[in-house]
Amino acid sequence: MSDFVSDFWNLYVIVIVVGSILACAILLIVQGKATFTPGKTMGHVWDETLEEYNNPMPKWWSWMFVITVVFALVYLALYPGLGNFKGMLGWTSVGQHKVEVDKMDAVVKPMFDKYLAMDLKAVAADKQAMEMGKRLYLTYCMQCHGADARGAKGFPNLTDGDWLYGGEPEQIKETIANGRMGVMPPHEQLGGDTIKDLANYVRSLSGLPHDSARAAKGQETFGSAGCVGCHGMDAKGMHAVGAPNLTDKVWLYGSSEAAITETITKGRQNQMPAWKEFLGDAKVHLLSAYVLSLNQGAK
Repeated sequence: MSDFVSDFWNLYVIVIVVGSILACAILLIVQGKATFTPGKTMGHVWDETLEEYNNPMPKWWSWMFVITVVFALVYLALYPGLGNFKGMLGWTSVGQHKVEVDKMDAVVKPMFDKYLAMDLKAVAADKQAMEMGKRLYLTYCMQCHGADARGAKGFPNLTDGDWLYGGEPEQIKETIANGRMGVMPPHEQLGGDTIKDLANYVRSLSGLPHDSARAAKGQETFGSAGCVGCHGMDAKGMHAVGAPNLTDKVWLYGSSEAAITETITKGRQNQMPAWKEFLGDAKVHLLSAYVLSLNQGAK
């Protein structure tokens, strides 16, 4: 609250806080001056036998209000609570957070620095490092790639050995640190019939059921329409631009004719956010090693 930039909200908070404390104090004063006749009813009866008596409030109730008022005054003198007033102790939530972060860094930073100095493959083989990497993954990555890292529609499977930008340790680290922007341009200008030919050709590349006549036409279009520029003459893709291999069994958006037709017609655009600035080099290094470990043994 000490960070208000508007005088209106500063005054608004002060009025609400002070008004609430005064209301408690006034209630105490009013109750202290009231006249009570213990044992006398007020003439109000509910449910036949429930009566209202003119008895004073219990002492514990009055003392609770006294303690509340005193505590509030002491608290507001020491801590921020009255608009822009920072309190005598100068405490802030930002400052407290920094203290907690610094305390944690003193414990974990040496470990992160230790792993940062190690080769990614060596980190991936370290059991303690992988426990730390798993927690980082479950905090920052599972929302897109899933808790089991097997991905979802539009989000790559990190366990299958298929890599759009390459699966070497430094390539994985580059992807996590600086992010990626994958773009498949739309080819609606080719026309529906030609796109259907292309879709059948693409399905034939990975051994999926297809129309042979259309696939033959699609093969010609694949070379003339510029598809080879990204996917290559052998259609095995290109890591440099993140173009997928069209001859394997891995499909980011589905392998049906309809899904492939939609991809060719409308294009696709995917973004992997950059994490270097947010996580820092040490955590990116550890996270990269964890992703690398997920893929060990995959073909």
